[in-house]
Amino acid sequence: MVRSALSKVPYPGFTRDIVSFGIVKAVEVSGGDVSVSLALTSSDPAVAPALKKEAEAAISAIDGVTKAEVMVAVKSKKNPQEEEQSAPEESPMQKVRIAIAVASGKGGVGKSTFTANLACAMDRILREEGKPSSVGIMDCDIYGPSIPLMMGVNRRPEVVDGMIQPLENFGVRVMSMGFLVEEDIPVIWRGPMVMKTIQQFASNVDWGELEILFIDLPPGTGDAQLSLVQTVPLEGAVVVTTPQLAAVNVARRGAMMFDKVSVPLVGVAENMSYLLDEKSGDRQYLFGEGGGARTAEFLQTDLLGQVPLDPRIREGCDHGVPIVVSDPDLECSQVFRQIAQKIWDKFKLTKNDQSN
Repeated sequence: MVRSALSKVPYPGFTRDIVSFGIVKAVEVSGGDVSVSLALTSSDPAVAPALKKEAEAAISAIDGVTKAEVMVAVKSKKNPQEEEQSAPEESPMQKVRIAIAVASGKGGVGKSTFTANLACAMDRILREEGKPSSVGIMDCDIYGPSIPLMMGVNRRPEVVDGMIQPLENFGVRVMSMGFLVEEDIPVIWRGPMVMKTIQQFASNVDWGELEILFIDLPPGTGDAQLSLVQTVPLEGAVVVTTPQLAAVNVARRGAMMFDKVSVPLVGVAENMSYLLDEKSGDRQYLFGEGGGARTAEFLQTDLLGQVPLDPRIREGCDHGVPIVVSDPDLECSQVFRQIAQKIWDKFKLTKNDQSN
């Protein structure tokens, strides 16, 4: 609620808010007392007190807040004349137009496979609209990163001027913990290390100009998920589930986390929905039927699509070539494209309204 309130506070002289600018560094809540730390780079002495006043007013307006305290740390630029022409200290995420989390409460629903194909499908849509190199994947599954395998990239990223350069394949920029550790070495980290890594993926990776960044989250609602929503200004979240009741129940609980942190749901995608007999057109619902629709109805959001259970999807990711790239005319590839198109249409309409 505090971050949501602060997202309504613009940086002086700009239309962008202080949360998306990365100025909000810490939020602490104790009962009705709220303490917030801001950090900015500015040579204008009027900026800090103005932000402090507006931020404290925004926080005080929240129901239940009895005391609001905002502390502002200011670092002056060496050349004050340049400050008048520039925005606050720039974060790589400021060049990312739309950041979308891809999440599931339960493991084993094919979320990373879904993310890889969704990103490649989105890249094709944007290229057709004249927006090349506009899609990225941030693989936040620290303990079991699989995006490098699925996207066919396994090199070490370069570091240029202190910034990690994401690897790229099929037009999609990728950053993953899998690039930074040896393949056979397990990552045995406590929560703070996980949170620090996700923060570095957001602040120390040179994503460049991106229309959409898909963020592949690990299952659950733990440190990685909380760190992400505190670090990255998310535009929305896509929830992936499979039809069976066990997955649906966990997906609901996982999705409700985003409501708690004021991240809107883009919709629900049902994976492994049915096995298609291409000769007869018959569908076998191996894991049950209707779980995605029930999840979407419960969460009051849209069912984006139902991805069939097709062994070629798995084979493509095992070989590092997502099925939407190797065989875009298959029914499963077309479903991924339809889901990507629905997501793009939603945000394209919203962004156009905001720019007008």
